[in-house]
Amino acid sequence: MSRPRPFEDLVRIMDDLRAEGGCPWDREQTHETLRPYLIEETHEVIEAIETGSDADLAEELGDLLLQVVFHARIAEEEGRFTIQDVVGRIHEKLVRRHPHVFGDVRADTPEKVLRNWEAIKLRERAGENGEEENSPLPSVLDGVPASLPALLKAQRVQTKAGRVGFDWKSPEGPLGKVREEIEEVEGAIRGGGGETEGVEREIGDLLFALVNVARHLKVDAEGALRVCVDRFMGRFRYIEGRLAERGLTTREADAAVLDALWEEAKGKE
Repeated sequence: MSRPRPFEDLVRIMDDLRAEGGCPWDREQTHETLRPYLIEETHEVIEAIETGSDADLAEELGDLLLQVVFHARIAEEEGRFTIQDVVGRIHEKLVRRHPHVFGDVRADTPEKVLRNWEAIKLRERAGENGEEENSPLPSVLDGVPASLPALLKAQRVQTKAGRVGFDWKSPEGPLGKVREEIEEVEGAIRGGGGETEGVEREIGDLLFALVNVARHLKVDAEGALRVCVDRFMGRFRYIEGRLAERGLTTREADAAVLDALWEEAKGKE
């Protein structure tokens, strides 16, 4: 009896969908048109992780895997690479970047593993650049996607810099920087003369410092803000509901009523 081959079956199904006589919608998709779906599926995986549902996580991971297979199929049709190339490259990369497992390098803590990982990546990029004239020097910050959400990007950049020693020793360092940046925001507001560029720069510095505090405290800044936004939305909807019972909207209620309902919403959490 042959064993199930679900991944191979998924690849075959995608081949059928893209083939002549397959699905009209699937056949017209490109890397560019699929980009929003890739982003959406990634966020749905994150949401499933946060809700803690194994069934939802398994389903959403499947949807994300479909996007990988879809993009690989399009690339194969264009003669660029195949799904076998995708799998082969990650296989080679995992072995190459885990010499403490597949080689004779010693790394017995997560911190040592990450330092080795970054060193290997730098050597890889130096090899890719070769001896080309004017080729950029490899950086530990290479590989951070430009399109990452800003808070997540800040955290990734700080983490990478920290792995090579460019970091505060404790949370007190970035906390002091937060206090300093708040003063600079206030100064930019007072002295800006209505100009927003300086204020924007100082607020950016403040946010970056806050992300650094979160990182030192082992808090995911992106996740923390997302939870905060969701909490605000829940409270605001509660206010809207209570006001609707009185035949009012938030525009019609005075500040004292809004504040009282806000505290009421907080008390119900």
